[in-house]
Amino acid sequence: MSPDASGRPPIEQTLAELVDAVRALTERVSHLEQSVHEQEAAGVPEEVVLAISAALAAYLGHRAKVKQVHYRTGAAYAQQGRAVVQGRHDTHVTR
Repeated sequence: MSPDASGRPPIEQTLAELVDAVRALTERVSHLEQSVHEQEAAGVPEEVVLAISAALAAYLGHRAKVKQVHYRTGAAYAQQGRAVVQGRHDTHVTR
């Protein structure tokens, strides 16, 4: 099909391209959702739980039980970590 007098492609061609784009995006989303469900089903590896337990034992001075472990990802986790570290700096020390 050739463009009309205004130089734009016909509406049918544009709609077909949009339908193809939506179909491709839908397939990508379903693939990503499946990947997320597989990762959630896998749980936290035992090595990670052991490392966390060892770190707690070293910090607290006694053996501690780890009851729950959750993966945290994203900007909110990083932002919270930075806030804790930066909040520990005492910039106005009075002596």
